[in-house]
Amino acid sequence: MRSKVVLRRLLRNRQFRYGGVTLVLLVLLAYVGPFIGSYDWTEKDFLAFLSPPDGDHWWGTTSIGADMYAVTLRGMQKSLVIGLLVALIATALAAVVGAFAGYFGGWVDKVLMWGVDLLLVLPSFLIIAIISPRLKGASWIWFVALLAAFAWMITSRVVRSMTISLREREYVLAAVYMGIPRWKIIARHIVPNLASLLIIDATINVSGAVIGEAALSFFGFGIQPPDVSLGTLIAEGSRNATGYPWLFAFPAGLLVLLVLSINLIGDGLRDALDPGSNL
Repeated sequence: MRSKVVLRRLLRNRQFRYGGVTLVLLVLLAYVGPFIGSYDWTEKDFLAFLSPPDGDHWWGTTSIGADMYAVTLRGMQKSLVIGLLVALIATALAAVVGAFAGYFGGWVDKVLMWGVDLLLVLPSFLIIAIISPRLKGASWIWFVALLAAFAWMITSRVVRSMTISLREREYVLAAVYMGIPRWKIIARHIVPNLASLLIIDATINVSGAVIGEAALSFFGFGIQPPDVSLGTLIAEGSRNATGYPWLFAFPAGLLVLLVLSINLIGDGLRDALDPGSNL
């Protein structure tokens, strides 16, 4: 019943509708668009270096003759995957650490929250910038792990606080008296009741991860050649943004649309799952 009510609220929410439609179109562009174009992102046209947009190269070409349309869509694919994976990992970490700390309390709470506090004071950007160059040649999954490692701490504190109140509810106490293992109580009764918070947090983490990846790649600490992301393309295009604006405008424009659509979806989810939040 609650799911139907939430669905109706979402469908009535303009922000969610606009954000959802925009995100669907961007995902279709990223994964279906390459099949429409005439060039693969790895192909080079040695007769068209820094060519402006035309009928052959819709978004122009790069300094090495790569088709900007194909390369930009490849970059958006990578940014979408990184954002989604980071959000899933970070939200899962926040749920597990926060729920266990809040439910067990005592030394478990102290140890876990000490680790959270330590990670909060560490300069995440600097640490990732130092470690990333040492991972050159390694899988980009390591980069995802680095981003996720610094994206869950604040949410875990919120989850902990909510868990402390939930552990005293009647249905949780009844499960304890029935002898159900504590980890099952957390999985069946605590975390599901935090679903609204976790869904909203995951949505916010996607946009945060996309921006974080773009920022790190802009400074050369993210995705490494020959692969590309929106961040690496923006970094390369910014050097010639005035003379060859298509090198910068298309990846930057897609990044803005992507982050904006995800944020709109997050706002819509927040209003639907927690109607009192916008009062």
